[in-house]
Amino acid sequence: MAVQRKLSKRASLRKALLRNQVTQLLWNGRIETTLARAKEIQPLAERLITLAVRDYDNTVEVTKEFNNDKGQLVTETFTNDGSEKLASRRRIMAFCYDIPNIKNDGESKADFRIRTKDVKHPLVEKMFREYGPKYRARKEEKGTGGGYTRIMRKGPRHGDGAEMVVIELI
Repeated sequence: MAVQRKLSKRASLRKALLRNQVTQLLWNGRIETTLARAKEIQPLAERLITLAVRDYDNTVEVTKEFNNDKGQLVTETFTNDGSEKLASRRRIMAFCYDIPNIKNDGESKADFRIRTKDVKHPLVEKMFREYGPKYRARKEEKGTGGGYTRIMRKGPRHGDGAEMVVIELI
């Protein structure tokens, strides 16, 4: 039976804390936290990255025929997520908090709207566009699965002496 650290929090607060820290780790690439929290978020983050690695290239070509305004038959072909990728995408969205799109420096409102028109969940898109190919290549190169994160110890915190660490994506 797996033992979960309680982290001196009620279950609802603990789940919210872990979801928030995993979301920030996946978005920023590294966070500073205590050793106990890092050991709890490491398997959660690696499980989500594994979903992205496994299904990032699972797409399906779809052809759609319809009549346009003039009554002519028009055929369009576009790419959709496969069923496994859609399920993985939904599992990631269910666990991670939604990160809002951020406007770049010097970007106009119109440019921001055009850039973010199709991106509803930027963290999920980042996982499938960046982490999926990056860690698939690493997996094929090293021949092992998992091991996407690293915990580096920093020393005790001044206030209470808790062991501080930096957890980062490799």
